[in-house]
Amino acid sequence: MTTFVDRVELHVAAGNGGHGCASVHREKFKPLGGPDGGNGGRGGDVILVVDQSVTTLLEYHHSPHRKATNGKPGEGGNRSGKDGQDLVLTVPDGTVVLDKKGNVLADLVGQGTTYIAAQGGRGGLGNAALASARRKAPGFALLGEPGDVQDIVLELKTVADVALVGYPSAGKSSLISVLSAAKPKIADYPFTTLVPNLGVVTAGSTVYTIADVPGLIPGASQGRGLGLEFLRHVERCSVLVHVLDTATLESDRDPVTDLDVIEEELKQYGGLEDRPRIVVLNKIDIPDGQDLADMIRPDLEERGYRVFEVSAVARTGLKELSFALAEIVAKARAAKPKEEATRIVIRPKAVDDAGFTVTYDEQEDVYRVRGEKPERWVRQTDFNNDEAVGYLADRLNRLGVEDELMKAGARAGDGVAIGSEENAVVFDWEPTMVAGAEMLGRRGEDHRLEAPRPAAQRRRDRQAEHDEAQREFDEFNPF
Repeated sequence: MTTFVDRVELHVAAGNGGHGCASVHREKFKPLGGPDGGNGGRGGDVILVVDQSVTTLLEYHHSPHRKATNGKPGEGGNRSGKDGQDLVLTVPDGTVVLDKKGNVLADLVGQGTTYIAAQGGRGGLGNAALASARRKAPGFALLGEPGDVQDIVLELKTVADVALVGYPSAGKSSLISVLSAAKPKIADYPFTTLVPNLGVVTAGSTVYTIADVPGLIPGASQGRGLGLEFLRHVERCSVLVHVLDTATLESDRDPVTDLDVIEEELKQYGGLEDRPRIVVLNKIDIPDGQDLADMIRPDLEERGYRVFEVSAVARTGLKELSFALAEIVAKARAAKPKEEATRIVIRPKAVDDAGFTVTYDEQEDVYRVRGEKPERWVRQTDFNNDEAVGYLADRLNRLGVEDELMKAGARAGDGVAIGSEENAVVFDWEPTMVAGAEMLGRRGEDHRLEAPRPAAQRRRDRQAEHDEAQREFDEFNPF
């Protein structure tokens, strides 16, 4: 059964914002109570938080769909809806967040580091918040915005100072078990280690972590064996330790060739050329192993490697190796730039920035309006309410959308689309639509819209017929 997962695809959805409420205060002896609709609550965010007690992404492998709660709608009596609850997902230290195309969105290193994977939708304003000197009793409210929906990829890159690399059964697991308190699985067959093992080593005043990376074989960087799956775990390490088996039973292998093969795989993977290397000749407790180590050591030292002869079984040469690794790790830590406190950077928008663009789409034969404000306003509009549509027209006009459409060559009757191609609102443009709440009629209606509501028109027709019949009756019956 799988107990370790270091790469998952996660589908996250933030909560939707609650709708605003359109309500009028009703109380005895207060005929003009005014609007009292409350605002909708904000939708919950989906937040990734680093927790060093978490070591695997297994939980999200079994449950890849996560959603935050929605905001509650507003209510009458100026009661705002409750905000949705944020969904906090804990991830291991060293988790990298990517999009579906492989672009890095965040690199989460350090306890408590957070990243908002999906932003909750804003709550809609109630009609109490929309009231103004000219629109005293709005008959509409704004809708809540939908929350973000994202498909992200989480990759775990082990945060360790030292990485042990080498062929399967080279003795890496045995070495980490005697250098630290880690208890990895050890056996005399290849690919015993199926997951990276972490251990903590203390050498003098230096404490560092060491990782046992699963065995590499020729072609690992192209996906053979377990190499490609776990090569990412050596990216954060300060030093690479080649563990060479001096007592291998395979006739077609020798330690120097193993070293060249592993180095070629690391080169093909890329990004590890600047890491210092140390060579460990393991299993010298076996007579043939000691003889082979004496033969190849001069050749390895000529190549510039620091060579250590050890035996994980006899526990020889371990002290010298641990202190040498501590020295390299201490130098790497000292060379790193000091971490500075996170600064808040404010980037105000230019004063002449309209915040939207108007382009002509020849294929669809529409003028497309793209911008944060216009698209947000469209999402918040209830198109079943004429007054809400008229309010949207007022906002777009004040923003300058109509002026830009004229500059782009749009004429009356041309199609205008607000939003992306997948989810746009398309309408026929009628220019010179002046803003003015003084033109509004009853709540929920807007005389500027040519298509009245059928039910309201039927009531007006019936009222007109009744008035005409009453007038004729009064003319023929003066008493």
